[in-house]
Amino acid sequence: MDNTHAHTMEFALESTPTSPGASPGAQKQGCMVGLFWIDADNVHLGTPSAMTASDVLLTPDSLRVVGPEPKEWIWSDVASVEVIGVPVRSTGGRWAGRAASVAAVALDVWNPGSPEEMTVAVSAGGGRIETTVLSGAATAYSRREVDLSQALLARFVEGACSPAVLSDWWSSAEPGVLRSRGREAVLEEWLAAR
Repeated sequence: MDNTHAHTMEFALESTPTSPGASPGAQKQGCMVGLFWIDADNVHLGTPSAMTASDVLLTPDSLRVVGPEPKEWIWSDVASVEVIGVPVRSTGGRWAGRAASVAAVALDVWNPGSPEEMTVAVSAGGGRIETTVLSGAATAYSRREVDLSQALLARFVEGACSPAVLSDWWSSAEPGVLRSRGREAVLEEWLAAR
């Protein structure tokens, strides 16, 4: 397995990464919903990036870590998946951050810092591995968005839902940028899926 699908990402308001320097036709478009990044090819935990050593991919059949130490497990072998160190904003911070972001965009000075690193912990086959991924949020996620995402990961592990739901949604919607309330609604819809 290799990391050729990963791209260094630029971050804009509520995160619309594209490959810098690429021609418009070659840009890889995707959408962040909760802790997931969905594009035409893959469902990722965190945002795909050349800045991290590995990438975590979710398929209907398996959970795969791509990078220097690749690993793959079928879902029935996975005991748990958790994302640790997720940047979460408070309600007050959410509105203050949004006001500052809108003001910065209006003044054409939006220049967010580096995305936050998060840890994906996978327990499978009697062992546990941890790998680093990048946050897809421009600043931080809402608490509800994180809780819904973690609940959806638990449903994948239980076999009660499949990452195919996310891929199917992307194929039919190709939504672009969603605000946090919209992302929460999509996560709720996925949690209700069988």
